[in-house]
Amino acid sequence: MKPELQLSLQFADARHRGALARHRVARFVRAALETSGRIAVRIVDEDEGRTLNREYRGKDYATNVLTFDYEHEPEVVADLVLCAPVVEREAAEQGVTLEAHYAHLLVHGTLHAQGWDHEDDGEAEAMEARETELLAALGFADPYARG
Repeated sequence: MKPELQLSLQFADARHRGALARHRVARFVRAALETSGRIAVRIVDEDEGRTLNREYRGKDYATNVLTFDYEHEPEVVADLVLCAPVVEREAAEQGVTLEAHYAHLLVHGTLHAQGWDHEDDGEAEAMEARETELLAALGFADPYARG
């Protein structure tokens, strides 16, 4: 049985609104959910992405995805913030579609929201393996196989 998902999808930067249909975003997030959850996905511009990354992580640049997890039990409660210009740039650099990169980052962020991390080599290896497995089930190539 698939976990129940309450999804809020917000576009502060609407450039990819057409590429991020609600049902697709829900499919990507749900694929990584191990339990029910309430997740807000917010697509932002570079200014907002940089401000949030600076305020919450002390890093003065816009990053691809930020995860703010508030609860893990009995359900996941989290915000995922994706920076549209960074996602677009990275997809082009990696030679993947915008959809494939968003799918990867939504799976990645959803795993973070459940306590997965990649701070050390062992954690990184386990998280990357899980992402690869989930993305394959969604029909996407291994995002870490590119050289």
